[in-house]
Amino acid sequence: MTQSDLSHQLKNLESQLDMRLFERKTQPLVWTQAGQTLLALAQEVLPRVAQAEQTLQGLKKGELGRLLIGVDCHTCFDWLLPLLRDYQPDWPGVDVDVVSSLGDEPMAALASRQLDLLITSDPVKGAGIVYLPLFDYELVACVPPDHPLADKPYLSPKDLGEHTLITYPVPHWKLDVFSRFLMPAKRAPKQVRYSELTLMMLQQVEAGRGLCVLPRWLLAEQKAFSHLALRPLSEAGLWSKLYAGVAADQVDQPFVMDFIERVADTMQPEAPSL
Repeated sequence: MTQSDLSHQLKNLESQLDMRLFERKTQPLVWTQAGQTLLALAQEVLPRVAQAEQTLQGLKKGELGRLLIGVDCHTCFDWLLPLLRDYQPDWPGVDVDVVSSLGDEPMAALASRQLDLLITSDPVKGAGIVYLPLFDYELVACVPPDHPLADKPYLSPKDLGEHTLITYPVPHWKLDVFSRFLMPAKRAPKQVRYSELTLMMLQQVEAGRGLCVLPRWLLAEQKAFSHLALRPLSEAGLWSKLYAGVAADQVDQPFVMDFIERVADTMQPEAPSL
């Protein structure tokens, strides 16, 4: 900016305010009290405006935002937290957090934007919500190696109906072993025991207090319990799919899509057997 352009803008500003900002008879120019007040305001406001412009550009490019993840399954935490440890350094401008939505109304929380993304195996259609597949996984029964069911190539609903089933303390309709395996066959376990923790469930199985049904990928990671026998549920196996529920206007956000792609790439499940 030339000196004449600067002088012209300052005169326009003084004319607009109807106040002098400088004592022009001094050398160099000296601020008037009005000028000092305006200068202090500019020093406070202009950096905030620049910061806001930078933030808006980051939001526009998908580099800034919030990813509040709701988890509607017990076993998800076993793979989610390690994955986020690698995800967060690549998205420093994204505020990431995880909450358990068990027992709440996760779909309502997603629709009202209390959640940004919901991990669930039970997608429920809702206005403005899109469900993207994450990965398929097989549920298998876990029994002691000397258990009578360990000799069978696969288990039937009748087999589970003769033994104690150890499971998570959630409504039975939310567990595939009940909703898609036992209930259609009009069968129920001889007894149901509950445990919040996966490791405690496996310890109870090891102690001969019952059997449990868990994802094969999860059991493959429990090296301390690799001696336990794993058996498919039915000849074809019991397969389920995990989804990411996202608000429709958030699907194209780069940090959201990167998270979903990382989950799919990290899990890499085997294809369902036919």
